[in-house]
Amino acid sequence: MRMLGAKVVLTPRAQKGFGMYQKAVELAKANGWFLAHQFETDANAEIHEATTAREILADFEPEPSPRLAALDGLARVIRIGSFSKTLSASIRCGYIVARPDWVEGLIDLQVATNFGGPSPVAAELVFATLSDGSYRKHLAGLRTRLAKRRREVVGQLETLGIRPWTLPRGGFFLWCRLPDGRDAGQLAKGALREGVVLAPGNVFSVTQSAGELMRFNVAQTNGAALRVIAQALR
Repeated sequence: MRMLGAKVVLTPRAQKGFGMYQKAVELAKANGWFLAHQFETDANAEIHEATTAREILADFEPEPSPRLAALDGLARVIRIGSFSKTLSASIRCGYIVARPDWVEGLIDLQVATNFGGPSPVAAELVFATLSDGSYRKHLAGLRTRLAKRRREVVGQLETLGIRPWTLPRGGFFLWCRLPDGRDAGQLAKGALREGVVLAPGNVFSVTQSAGELMRFNVAQTNGAALRVIAQALR
């Protein structure tokens, strides 16, 4: 949050007789700040993990979890979504859910930055898909296929000594730790020479401390890619 320019102010979890928590509530309301209620207890922190941290991939979760915007009632949270991952990368169309008094300003900003809106054809396609109910069925099938492929890729990578660093609940990506302290950047270079593109951890690390981690796209990690990875590990 600080990297994005936000100022984080920590307050006590409970009132405890000093009135500090109530003062924080009053200041948040007066200044339009976002008060992160999900951090007040350990249990609520788990809700944060299922909402804020992974909300960008929410459409791919096997079971729906609470959305932060819903918990906030759209008071100070804007929800942003896209159909580019769930329908097609060529459909550059998304949506914003926000308070009515914020929407007009967002529309002006969108027009000023994009000089227009999404393709009318893409918008009509998304509208038709949402209207006839087929989008829900499509998402259910997509979740099932991704979950199956994720399990398969985990097993295939483990035979190479590459083990998951964490197991996601949804999405395309799988973060893994390489065996024997191998450098992910060097492995990616070797694979690239054979036409396979990999994503080493340090590409995503500001501190360059993810040298042993690699991000795999489970939808694209096929037999040919696995053979190249196996060869690069030798």
